[in-house]
Amino acid sequence: MTVIPVSRAHRRSPAPGQRRAGTRTYVLLGLITAVSAFPLYWSLVAASDDDSAAGSWPPKLLPGTHLWANLQQAYAQANFGIALANSLIIATVVTVSVVLTSTLAGFAFAKLRFRGSNALLGFLLVTMMVPAQLGIIPLYIMMSQWLGWTGHLQAVIVPAATSAFGVFLMRQYLSEALPTALLEAGRMDGCSTHRLYWHVVLPAARPVAAVLALFTFMNAWNDFFWPLLALGQGNPTAQVALSTLAGGYYMDYSLVLAGTLISTAPILLVFLVLGKQIIGGIMQGAVKA
Repeated sequence: MTVIPVSRAHRRSPAPGQRRAGTRTYVLLGLITAVSAFPLYWSLVAASDDDSAAGSWPPKLLPGTHLWANLQQAYAQANFGIALANSLIIATVVTVSVVLTSTLAGFAFAKLRFRGSNALLGFLLVTMMVPAQLGIIPLYIMMSQWLGWTGHLQAVIVPAATSAFGVFLMRQYLSEALPTALLEAGRMDGCSTHRLYWHVVLPAARPVAAVLALFTFMNAWNDFFWPLLALGQGNPTAQVALSTLAGGYYMDYSLVLAGTLISTAPILLVFLVLGKQIIGGIMQGAVKA
């Protein structure tokens, strides 16, 4: 059999209907990336200098020599050790709980038939339209007087353990991405509903689950108002601890921005770990749409 070599130019040629990105496209993407990343870079520059650098004109664009000292001072002054541990526990538990409950409920709404499913799904959609601020007072009364959880992490974890948006997202995705014939084949092989969930549904939902996990982790990590009410300054999260650096009569912007870098680092780490799955999930959702 004769093997016909394929040239590099032929292998790299775009698919029919697609055009190769030109120089203008790369320049535009580079400018957008630079503008988007500049606030984070300037925070690094201001955090690495003294307080006068934040208000200097023209603004300083090169990092200074005080970054490590400012990070140490902000870490000690705002009690970031306990705050980061609390935020990590809350965000991790909430993320795992939301992904599991959302895939379970999304699978049930998408592929299982039971009485009242449409009415229950409609009720979930209605709850998404209610502002979360309306439930703050009754939720605080429940946590403080009925359960006695104020000051404890479960007061923040339990109310956020499920997500109506996550259920709706999983339902929409699994209804298209999970073939019914695959589930029927699994049942013919003797799989129960629980085994189908663990061995068929979860692998199929992995791309969109990564997207949901990132959004849930970010929301739980960046939440400020409810942790401030439920936990207070004695057992803070990262955002509550960061607010202590901005309090008082005098605000040291270099310390505030150093604390911002400390509280932002875990989010960047999560994105680096889940970045491939997140982009894949977004692309799959765009193709199915």
